[in-house]
Amino acid sequence: MTDPAACRAVLEAALADPARLDAVARQTLAAASAPTLESALRDFAAAHGAAALPVLATLAADEAARDVRRAARRALYRLSQQGVTVPAKPPRRAVVERRPEQPGRAWLSGIDGTGSRAVWVLFEGGFGGTALCSLIVNDTAGILDVAGGAITKKRLEEELKSLRASQKLPWIEVPPARAVGAVAEALALHGTLGTSPPAAFERWKSVFESARGLSVGAGGPRDGPPDPPTAGSPRVDLTLAERAPELLALPELASWFIDPESVQSDSLALLEARESRLVVSDQIKAEREASIVTRIVERELGPDGRRRWARRLDEMAFVFDATGRPEPAAIARAAAAALADESRDVTRQAFATGLARRALEIAGEVAAGRLRAADVSRKP
Repeated sequence: MTDPAACRAVLEAALADPARLDAVARQTLAAASAPTLESALRDFAAAHGAAALPVLATLAADEAARDVRRAARRALYRLSQQGVTVPAKPPRRAVVERRPEQPGRAWLSGIDGTGSRAVWVLFEGGFGGTALCSLIVNDTAGILDVAGGAITKKRLEEELKSLRASQKLPWIEVPPARAVGAVAEALALHGTLGTSPPAAFERWKSVFESARGLSVGAGGPRDGPPDPPTAGSPRVDLTLAERAPELLALPELASWFIDPESVQSDSLALLEARESRLVVSDQIKAEREASIVTRIVERELGPDGRRRWARRLDEMAFVFDATGRPEPAAIARAAAAALADESRDVTRQAFATGLARRALEIAGEVAAGRLRAADVSRKP
């Protein structure tokens, strides 16, 4: 046990050189009995007055030695009673500190025919918990829907299991940066369009800013959307690109077609050509149909449309790879590269004409009353 002389020596040394009040010196004080410590600090404060404040304040904040802290605070109180200005008590550190929320896991769905996909980002942090942000983003409108909140690991696994069982589109786990990037792209689109994300996004704005280094204001994020991976690719595998209709036959791309509303007049023209009482050869009928398809592709797949569909194909190629289907992935990338290369005639590309032909078929079904226009609209 430390005696009074040793306590006084520690205090006097610290008064001359604060650096000497190290862990060893504090242990020496902590080893003294309560009466010895109380007497040493009281005498030290009385002898040095305001000069003793730095030493006493340091000991009063020492969380490792409870008895030393209490004795130092009493010595400070006595000095304040004598008219010495004592520094304010520092705020106590929270037992559980809040850490910045950071994305820990993320998931993306495939892209539907309207250009929409689901994005889930699981943020970790806060007070040690997790929160899930669920969004629907669209490549022509931005963020369409936002929901989420705190979630337990058990509930998350239940939600994922349920989603995979009911989701018509592929659902894959991705690096968080990819999902955050999809949200950044949607935010950039809001800036371009002069629109705002749903009000529910406000709760998540700061965590996405932190995750991506964004400045989510009226002008959208600073870094903008990423470039399409295959845009401007100098090499196109034409053999694979011609197999694009195989993609349109996949369940995941069943909703991929040009908006039927935009081809209603073309559909009527095709119907009239098919039902004409004039006797014409099958070749002439085929040429008329090809002419209508060409007209649709030229009108609906201009530069913006080509880039948009190329980006969708690229994203689905990533999804196909992630789900172990390299062949559809290769076809999708080839078709995307062909679309992105504006030197290539879009009216001769199998993917573009496939989109147009499917739109004509569906528009015909709407005209016949077998489908509701609202059910097949490609508007977000």
